[in-house]
Amino acid sequence: MAQKLSTEAHYKSLVDQYDTWLFDCDGVLWEGNRLISGATEVLAYLRKIGKSVLFVTNNATQSRKSYKAKFDKLGVEAHVDEIFGSAYAAAVYLSTVLSFPKDKKVYVVGMSGIEEELREEGISFLGGTAPEDNTLAPFSLEHWTPDPSVGAVLCGLDTSVNYTKMSKAFQYLLSNPECNFLATNGDSTYPTAHGLLPGAGACAAPISTALGREPLSIGKPAGTMLECIKAKHNFDPKRTIMVGDRLNTDIEFGKNGGLSTLLVLTGITKEQEVFGPKPSSTVPDFVTQSIGDLRALI
Repeated sequence: MAQKLSTEAHYKSLVDQYDTWLFDCDGVLWEGNRLISGATEVLAYLRKIGKSVLFVTNNATQSRKSYKAKFDKLGVEAHVDEIFGSAYAAAVYLSTVLSFPKDKKVYVVGMSGIEEELREEGISFLGGTAPEDNTLAPFSLEHWTPDPSVGAVLCGLDTSVNYTKMSKAFQYLLSNPECNFLATNGDSTYPTAHGLLPGAGACAAPISTALGREPLSIGKPAGTMLECIKAKHNFDPKRTIMVGDRLNTDIEFGKNGGLSTLLVLTGITKEQEVFGPKPSSTVPDFVTQSIGDLRALI
């Protein structure tokens, strides 16, 4: 059963147990462009007492460099090598695990964050933010010539997703069984300052439904993201904790990787899903209302 934290003694015991702290961002540190109260103070305190702080997000709309700019704007200390996004993990997966050939291209259903990370890994792409694919004009196979060099389709959150992108992605996968079908993450929704909106999983779902085939999801809760972090940072899983707001991504990600988990209630998951009459089968180790609660130690 999850331990509900509420006292200074609880928080001191928690901090003493873990040397490395992995934080989700949306719903944990901020909602949209609004910081969660106390987040900056708690992060600064953890750094001050010698803890390692890393940021692990499924949000693929921005590259790590763009995410760094958001941290700066919000006044939160973060370094590029501390930020791990699903767009970055997907690009690394293509370049290292799949050894994606230099003469092949990726068709992107997504935004500039994916494109920037693919570019950093030396991977060619099309689709994404290309003007010809961001159109509301009707799509017809009669007037389209597919690029034979496409060897993968990568889907992420795309706030300009349309029938043209879905159709092209579907065609590349349908016509070539060897074409890799990847998703930055499978999140059905994502939290904003004004409420929930459809997530990356919702953008990939129409293609998956038409194709009758699920994409390989790179982000949380898949282990690919943790392997990406391990390649850059040395840490002891037994002394590491994952802090998140979603049971089916953040908490399962931590549990799958042998990490302890702390659920905050400022994002997706509600208290009744853990302590209610019909609790989720995914149980965090600890629960607190907000990351700002750790200010009790400051």
